[in-house]
Amino acid sequence: MTTISSAGLKAFNAENVQDKVNFTFDAAKSWFSGELDLKFEHPVPQRPGRPLKPELLAPQDMPRRRNAKARAARIAMLHAIAHIELNAIDLAWDIVLRFGADMPREFIDDWVKVADDEARHFELLNNRLEELDSYYGAHPAHDGLWQSASTTAHDLLARLAIVPLVLEARGLDVTPAIIEKFKSADDLKSVEALEIIYEEEIDHVRAGQRWFSYLCEQKNIDPEQSYHNLVNTYFTGKLKPPFNKEARKMAGLMENFYLPLVSK
Repeated sequence: MTTISSAGLKAFNAENVQDKVNFTFDAAKSWFSGELDLKFEHPVPQRPGRPLKPELLAPQDMPRRRNAKARAARIAMLHAIAHIELNAIDLAWDIVLRFGADMPREFIDDWVKVADDEARHFELLNNRLEELDSYYGAHPAHDGLWQSASTTAHDLLARLAIVPLVLEARGLDVTPAIIEKFKSADDLKSVEALEIIYEEEIDHVRAGQRWFSYLCEQKNIDPEQSYHNLVNTYFTGKLKPPFNKEARKMAGLMENFYLPLVSK
């Protein structure tokens, strides 16, 4: 029998994207079938394994996507979302490997499931790219998501505040409009993939909110004020409307958490 640490690290360190997906599926299946020991015997690398492509650029240097109905623009948008999902696989493994030893087993259950979901999301998008005669790595991508992981590597509460409760919550805000653009282009296969991702990301934000609230209760601190302080400290951007208030509410993220942080 192997451990959740070794199985998670195998996926985290994989440089080939299909290996990363397959190792994640294998690790999740083994974890939920009881084949993995709950042990954390390995240090966590600062960065995950990555392929040589795509080229990583600063966010401000990324090319702009204009006409969403154009095939090239839709491919670029799917590529950008696939890159987010690939990072999300590693972010889920990182939170398990870096913080799981000090948390209840249910915490590991939640984030292993997230890793499994994100691997499936990446595969959906990569398969769609291939159907459109493209592939992951064909376009540049940015490294902003992993920068957020690096700055919160020392603090689980900060990680939860920034990754699921800012970045993934923002995905809930923007995805419905993206889906409508693909519908207007009659790209229904892409719409199907994006709708699956959207529905399951609500659960991921919910997991973030659940464990953020748990930690605040353990520390006897106010969740709202802690969230405000952590976002102001660790998030370099600005929270901007419009917000998908309905989806955020479904995930347990209430307006009093994020509206006070909106730039005036």
